[in-house]
Amino acid sequence: MHMPRKLSAVALSLAGLSAFANVAWAEQTAPNIEAVVQDGAKQVMQRYNVPGLVIAVSVNGKQQFYTFGVASKATNAPVTPDTLFEVGSISKAFTATLATYAQAQGKLSLSDTVGNYEPQLQGTPFGKVALTHLATHTAGGFPLQVPDSVQNERQLMDYLKDWRPVYPTGTQRSYANPSIGMLGVIAAKSLDLPFTQVMEQQLFPALGLTSSYYTVPKGKMALYAQGYDKQDAPVRLNSGVLGNEAYGLKTTARDLIHFTELNLGRGEASPLLRKALNDTHTGYFRIGPMTQDLIWEQYPYPVELKSLLVGNSNKMAYENNGAIALNPPLPPQQAVWVNKTGSTSGFGGYAVFVPAEQKAIVILANKNYPNDARVELAYKILKAAD
Repeated sequence: MHMPRKLSAVALSLAGLSAFANVAWAEQTAPNIEAVVQDGAKQVMQRYNVPGLVIAVSVNGKQQFYTFGVASKATNAPVTPDTLFEVGSISKAFTATLATYAQAQGKLSLSDTVGNYEPQLQGTPFGKVALTHLATHTAGGFPLQVPDSVQNERQLMDYLKDWRPVYPTGTQRSYANPSIGMLGVIAAKSLDLPFTQVMEQQLFPALGLTSSYYTVPKGKMALYAQGYDKQDAPVRLNSGVLGNEAYGLKTTARDLIHFTELNLGRGEASPLLRKALNDTHTGYFRIGPMTQDLIWEQYPYPVELKSLLVGNSNKMAYENNGAIALNPPLPPQQAVWVNKTGSTSGFGGYAVFVPAEQKAIVILANKNYPNDARVELAYKILKAAD
């Protein structure tokens, strides 16, 4: 049974919690950030009964971590910058990076069609879809999830062979796991390894990520936060077909803020990897106030909060939205707010970076709470991070 907010043990403890929240400093920064983070985290956790939260902020490469609450209500283990969270669809940004990394190595071209890499789909409508459309949700009208009836690779291929576009390719944005999932499959195949192996053995090491997994190793399970659903029952991800490619990543605030810094052009990366990261920032479609990059979503900066709320709304996630193709595509920009939300049944995350200001924010929680609250909190923090 859902506990009324006024009786929630988490809520009752928050007044004192912010006073001794574990703050790991990489560098001393302006005190107004501290107040914004503490107050914002307290409000979000109280309102949505969030057990644990971590916020990572990077300004000009200087990191700071703020941790609140518990990774598990059963153990009372505190959240740390190294707690593993499910990040849901933020996983898609890594999948897109794998595709551009394969392209930078000459293993595939995003302008090619699916049929170039999946012979059994040649001649089908899906086989004629360009890889770029898989990474921009514009393939022609996939559902959000792979159908429950698809339980293995053979059934997946049968489903894709039978698929027919609802809209002409490149005219509507239909946020979808099947299309980005297949991009991951194709990118991995071009690099001659299964998806999880190529990510964990090649891409993550190249990115300098040390605590990012699709299946959490036994030795790291103690760091894996317990998620909680809308009824506050404990829950963790049970990934389905194409799940790892679309929403299956478990990672830490420390790894994820490092990934956003790499996307800002900071840190160490090979020329090939730097190109791959940069290529994911190319804009292909305009949908309302938002420009659709390769999974990443960008807005001209400075940006008004209301534009971010529209771009990260349920309407954008669950409905078809008209897409205006940018021809030629928009080269990577500096004066932009680039973001991605991600959720599973028991977790909610948000990642933001602004190249022109060299700022990045990551917010991870072991409760799926509304995108609006994540966006508003990040917006306040970024404004204070001067």
